Order: sequence, then C-alpha cells, then structure tokens
Amino acid sequence: MQVTVETTAGLERKMRVVVPSERVEVQVTEKIKQTAKQAKINGFRPGKVPLREVKRRFGAGIRQEVSSEMIQSTYGEALQKEDINPAGMPKIEEVNIEEGKDLEYTAVFEVFPEVEVSGLENIEVERLSSSIEEADLEKMIDTLREQRLVYAETDRAAAEKDQVNLDFEGFLEDEPFEGGKAEGTDLVLGSGSMIPGFEDGLTGLKADEEKDLKLTFPENYQAENLAGQEVLFKIKVNKVSEPELPELNDAFFEQFDVKEGGVEAFRKEVTNNMKRELDSAIKTKVKDQVMDGLSENNEVDLPQSLIDQEVNRMRQEAVQQFGGGAQFDPSMLPAEMFTEQAQKRVKIGLIVSSIVDKNNLVADAEAVRETIEEMAATYQEPEEVINYYYSNEQQLSQIQNMVLEAQIVDFVLDSAKVTDKTVSYDEAVKREAELPAEESDESPDAED
Repeated sequence: MQVTVETTAGLERKMRVVVPSERVEVQVTEKIKQTAKQAKINGFRPGKVPLREVKRRFGAGIRQEVSSEMIQSTYGEALQKEDINPAGMPKIEEVNIEEGKDLEYTAVFEVFPEVEVSGLENIEVERLSSSIEEADLEKMIDTLREQRLVYAETDRAAAEKDQVNLDFEGFLEDEPFEGGKAEGTDLVLGSGSMIPGFEDGLTGLKADEEKDLKLTFPENYQAENLAGQEVLFKIKVNKVSEPELPELNDAFFEQFDVKEGGVEAFRKEVTNNMKRELDSAIKTKVKDQVMDGLSENNEVDLPQSLIDQEVNRMRQEAVQQFGGGAQFDPSMLPAEMFTEQAQKRVKIGLIVSSIVDKNNLVADAEAVRETIEEMAATYQEPEEVINYYYSNEQQLSQIQNMVLEAQIVDFVLDSAKVTDKTVSYDEAVKREAELPAEESDESPDAED
C-alpha cells in the first residue's frame, strides 16, 4: 500500500492512498463466493449458481461494497503508517475502483494542532471565600417557604399575588376563538401568565363577580389570527385565595426528605445543601477564571471539523434543554447561534489536553473515591451508590474527569496570580450573569 501526504493549508492534509489491485480482487472474489452460496436465481438450484453468473449480476455492487469497506480499513492503516492523528472525520475524494486497477482514493482531513501552553504566570484569579451566617440560613428557609406557598380562600377583593379561580371565554368580532375558553382555572395575579391587561383587569374583583375585558393581543403573538387583534373576554371569578407561607412542621420538612428530627434536622439539612452549593459555586468561579485565562494567553489553530462537531453537540443540548422533542431536527438551528461558544470550547479543550499530556496528569484515585463518597452521602444507601459508580464505567469516567479537571485548575493556580477575597454567601453563589455590571468584568459571552 502506497501513502503520500500533502499539506494543503494550515491544519488540512491530503492523503493519497493506493491499494494494490491483488488485495482488492481477493476480497471481491471471496465476497462473490459468499453471495453464490446464498443467491436465489431462477433456473439455478440454491447454492449452485455459477460464479460467473453471480459476478455478471452482482459484480458491480459487490465491488462497490468491498471498495467501501477497504477504504475504511486502509484509511486507519495509512494514518498509523504516517503517524498522523486526524481531527474529525475525513472527506473521501477522487476514488478509483475500476476492475483490474489499483484502488485509489484521497482522504482530506485536518490534524490536531501542536499546542505549547504558556502564560500561566499572567493569569489572574480572584479566589473567593465565604461562610454561611445565621441570616443566610433564615433567608434560605424563607425562600423555600415562598416557593411552596399555600392559598387560603378569602372574601376580600383580589390583589396582586392572590390566586384567582375563574371561568373565561374570549371573543373576536363577537365570535368565540379557539383556545380562548377555560373553566375553573387558577391564575396567580402578577405571574404574567396571560396577555397584558388580563391579570390587571381581575384586580379588585371578588368571588361571584363578573367582568368584560377589552384587550389587544401582542403583535408578535404566536397565533397569527390573534396577533394584534382586539378581543373581548367575558370573565367570572369563582374564588379568591390569598397566599400564606407554609408552617415549619413535619409535613413541610418531609418535602425535603427530612422525616424525623423536626426543625433542627431540617435546618441542618438546609445548611448542608447550602454548603455544597457554596463550595461548588466558588470552585466553578475559580475554574472559569482559569479557563478564560488559558484561552486569553494562548493562540491555537482550531480545526474546523472540531468546531462543527461542537456546534452539532450544542444544537443537541439546546433541543434537549428547551424540550424540542424527537420530532425537532437540531440541524434546523443556525450554526451561527453556537459558533463563537463552540470555538471557545474547542480551544480550551485543546489547551487542557496539552497540559494533561505534557505533564502526565491522571485523575487521583483517592480524590475520585472521596468525590464519590461525598456524593453518595446525600442518599439513604451510600454504599449502594458507591458500588454503582465503581461498577459503571461511564459514570466512573465522568467522576474521574471531574477530578482531573480540578487537578488541572490546581496546576494552573500554582503559577497564576491569585488573590483571595472574602465575600457574603449571596455574592459567592450568585452567577456572573446575575451580578450588576460594575461588579463583573466578564464579557457578555463569557461562560457562567
């Protein structure tokens, strides 16, 4: 087998492969013999079809199939022979599968760039530290209660944040329109669930009162027949209920899997969860600064094939996140939506891989064990969870990657400019996107 490699531009390579015809013909002949044993042709007994007849009828298809298989196998052989590590799948061109001649083809692909990581000493990292104060705990408990509001019926008029049970029907030019009717539906005033003006129009109504609301649908409303249209809603209020915070009792605690120990056990559970969130948030912010610093201090040639792969992966993630379902084709999402972020991910991935390879970093087994045990501690049967991770190669690999990522961050921090800062719990756990502009110097497209 002859192999020649040409550098065309940047990371792109053209590899011409020539496979001796003898090697191809051996495979074609073998495939014809196999086909003859199975072929059913009128006028011939099963298994007795002459090879020449099989070749006449099926030869072209068999040669095509054999050539395709041989291209796949010899492509890998050629890469190994030339000691080439391709990035992404190749494009096969200029294929010659003519009988009696050598099999020839050209594989066009990109290679991984050589990455020399530098500038670690220029990376600036602000490492936060924080603690959970009593006020933080009380605020979190209040938040949990507010998330599980209960509603008690009242005789007063409806106000914002009340839950109103109502019947309504909408009319467009005196005719009911599809989707504009409901009976016995609950609506929290101020939730923004309905079109502008609907919830405001219910304020001040009591149970058993009726009202007509003249409203206009937004110009960009999803139903084209209603967009920008003036409509009339006939409304009847059935019940008004006011929000109440649930009591801190056993029924409330059980919603958080605290089945005994009362308020003390509940407060301990909430505190432990807050500690985990705090630790995770601080680690994430340090990691993001490290990764951004690596990217800013290193220039890397990016294989377009890897960017395309990452774009497709992000398309899939977007469809899953927003519930597109199996019927939605991710490729319908414009690549431009993800290109910039995909480039950043690919660049950081190549830099991190270089650090791992050139410093022989591997996930520390003890740290992996500690991570799994910490995760398992949140379950009722920790040993079962630990055994699950160690018996599931894919899940174990994810934990190993987490640990290795932490080791990479520590490796960079040893050389980076690190300043320590003590902040409140709220500031420590707040995501960058939630911070006021003056508190964050991250660019709009920075990763969270």
